[in-house]
Amino acid sequence: MGIGMKVVMSTKVDLASMNIKEKLVENFGFSETDALFDGNPVFRRGDVLLLTTNEEMIYYDNLDAAIETQLGIKPELIVFASRHASKAKMPALTTHVTGNWGKAMYGGKDRSLAIAHPTAMKLALLKLNELNDLGWTVCYEATHHGPSELNVPSLFIEIGSSEEEWVNDRAGEILAETIVHVLENAGKKHEFKPALGIGGGHYAPKQTKRALEGELAFGHILPKYAQPVDEAMLTKAIERTLGGVEVIYVDWKGTKGEMRRKARDLAEKLDLEFIRD
Repeated sequence: MGIGMKVVMSTKVDLASMNIKEKLVENFGFSETDALFDGNPVFRRGDVLLLTTNEEMIYYDNLDAAIETQLGIKPELIVFASRHASKAKMPALTTHVTGNWGKAMYGGKDRSLAIAHPTAMKLALLKLNELNDLGWTVCYEATHHGPSELNVPSLFIEIGSSEEEWVNDRAGEILAETIVHVLENAGKKHEFKPALGIGGGHYAPKQTKRALEGELAFGHILPKYAQPVDEAMLTKAIERTLGGVEVIYVDWKGTKGEMRRKARDLAEKLDLEFIRD
């Protein structure tokens, strides 16, 4: 299959995922190959493989190793095409990286983070926002759920937050176009400033606004509900960001006092720009 390949991951047990997969095949010329992954046909478009699995993707730790074993390639980036579910059922188009700040409740391991790709996440956010003619919310989500055990950068791009949205054809088209855009442009040079985001609610409103309006590009985002964490965990979030970060950003009102101090101290220690908002 060659080097420098990228992967779009989908699963049969996710209606949004199947919707997005269908649009990628219909609208973007992904064509079926003879290869199989987890027993399902592999589709390909240039240097991008579209793979399908049979279980929930959030539990697929070591997916990169499975891809290498089954297909003989080590992907340089994995985009998970997924649904987002919430009790509030807010129609939304979201992106985030995975991992667990504390205990693993939904896949992955405790206190373990996947590798964030701030450029890919920002490109996803900007493109979702540009294409969003549905009037839905476009936002980052805080780092949460699995898989956490991946040795290549990855991100989730999601349709939320109930069955009505998951099967919406236009949402599927927007996600498909966004995914192709991200994969075509994530490797290019951009004038973005990679940042670790701290504070706020799950949908990271302040981080989202900053990324849409300015140069900040967030990787891991630590929401208020997952605080406090220790310095080792903050350091890990920076280390598990492709290329590291230049900025530690704090949503001041949305952050507990001790975390404000820890964030400021760490920025000073690592000689990073510190932004309180």
